[in-house]
Amino acid sequence: MTQAGGVQSWCLGVTLQLIIAAVLHQGFATVAPPTTAHTTASPHKDPGRPEKINYFVNNTKGTCLMASMGIQLNVTFSSVSQNKTVHGVMNLKPNFTKSSGSCHATNATLQLTTDVEKSNLTFVFSLNTTSSKYHLSEVSLSAAWPDMKEPVSAVNSSLDYLRGTLGYSYMCREEQTLNVAPDLSINIFQVQVQPFNVTGDQFGAAEECQLDEDDMLIPIIVGAALAGLVLIVLLAYLIGRKRSHAGYQTI
Repeated sequence: MTQAGGVQSWCLGVTLQLIIAAVLHQGFATVAPPTTAHTTASPHKDPGRPEKINYFVNNTKGTCLMASMGIQLNVTFSSVSQNKTVHGVMNLKPNFTKSSGSCHATNATLQLTTDVEKSNLTFVFSLNTTSSKYHLSEVSLSAAWPDMKEPVSAVNSSLDYLRGTLGYSYMCREEQTLNVAPDLSINIFQVQVQPFNVTGDQFGAAEECQLDEDDMLIPIIVGAALAGLVLIVLLAYLIGRKRSHAGYQTI
């Protein structure tokens, strides 16, 4: 009886510790890390999370490229007001962003222009006809913000982001950072994009990114571990109860 009670107490203690650890882990996993302050002040303060915008590119056959995402530009430039190099952050806003582009057999272009901040951002997607896979292969930016001593121009034509399959859309709910050049990176939020084989004005079946799959896997693992621990406690309880009843049997 004492041994069975000890087993139950040990199992319950371990279960409580693991449950507390799992809850704390999940809490830490869902809380965004604190933003690191920049060493130099910026005329473009952190504008917060960008608003999600829908973009369409059309040709003679209808919609040929669709994209939906929030976009945040991170640009390093020489500031007129501060007379030093600073880091500026700007969100693309629906009312001030114009979209255009073109679609071809093996590449599709989405061009985003903002009149207020005088920025021109271009995404180029490439299609491998052999593997029927596409990816974001090039990003370029030209910007002439009011506080810039000189316009900023950056381009990278050897990228490999947002990989998808022909006929399907690429989707990622988690924030992603596209490192384009030393003075340019782009944060994208809740992205879904399909640059080829668009039917009507609807995205094809979504292929989710690895970040989303990993985020979903954590609660599944934690849940399975907790279920296993509950089963162990139940078995220990039943075994202990059986032994206690056996001790009172009449010989």
